[in-house]
Amino acid sequence: MSANIASRLLEHYRAHARDLPWRAVPGAVRMSPYRVWLSEVMLQQTTVATVAPRFARFVERWPSVAALAAADETEVLHEWAGLGYYARARNLVACARAVAARGGFPETEEGLRALPGVGTYTAAAIAAIAFGRRAVVIDTNVERVVARLHGLDRPIVEARGEIRVMADALTPALDAGDYAQGMMDLGATICRPKAPRCGECPLRADCAAFASGTPEAFPAPKVRKSRPHRTGTAWWTERNGALWLVRRPAKVLLGGMAALPGDEWGDAPVTGHALASVAHGFTHFTLDLAIIARAEPVGQGWWQPLDTIAEAGLPTLYRYAIEAVLARRSDLYAA
Repeated sequence: MSANIASRLLEHYRAHARDLPWRAVPGAVRMSPYRVWLSEVMLQQTTVATVAPRFARFVERWPSVAALAAADETEVLHEWAGLGYYARARNLVACARAVAARGGFPETEEGLRALPGVGTYTAAAIAAIAFGRRAVVIDTNVERVVARLHGLDRPIVEARGEIRVMADALTPALDAGDYAQGMMDLGATICRPKAPRCGECPLRADCAAFASGTPEAFPAPKVRKSRPHRTGTAWWTERNGALWLVRRPAKVLLGGMAALPGDEWGDAPVTGHALASVAHGFTHFTLDLAIIARAEPVGQGWWQPLDTIAEAGLPTLYRYAIEAVLARRSDLYAA
């Protein structure tokens, strides 16, 4: 069964592989480990549609791991703005410098896992896709495909060990890179969380979820916990058409990114008249951020002209905050 599944998946992948800027043509010369690594880091918690244009811009600016290793971390953070999970960008620079120092990427999963910011999944993906090593590559899409194939009716978080054993049994000794990417594509485009397109799936004959008649019911959904809520204040100090910005400390959320200065986020109610406010959701909590005018600049920072604010490298939260103030100002002028 396993060999048959792998064979049919590879055949389907070679006929229907997505055309992505970090991929080689199926069955062709492998993509460079730099591009594989960079794409996998960018794709963590971020959609393909968002990553594709940013990846192209990134590799145009830093075309090799040596070029990235020599880059200023602030410039990399600036380029990363809008992709979220900013610790990834700091780890990216640290990893590039470690790889450059050793003269190239290690080819084994063990060696890759020793690099800064490279976890189990990323190490397996690089080993399989860039180096052709047999590696069990399991992302969220692959977990869902394997769970449906075997009819697992528990939440994925409760069955990860079992899923890994099943995925290992399915992974072929050869063509592991194409197989891994084929499984990712299958989960992303056909075996979707909702409305799976089972009629197009090359594995439906072996799929327990499809045989059940209710494939969408597998795996069982995760019980979602409510996220805690926090509040915070950001200060708006403007002079001569420029806005005072600071850089957030490295060891906090959005560390190293350009931002409006402000207080720590917590549970205390916001006091003072807000120019505007924004609601934002992070992975582990939600935030209401009030933007309040302040006469004098706070902290070490710089004056960023408002007409070049898009060039400041602001993360989404602060970009939305500034847009909210400017939009409200425009509404008041229009009135």
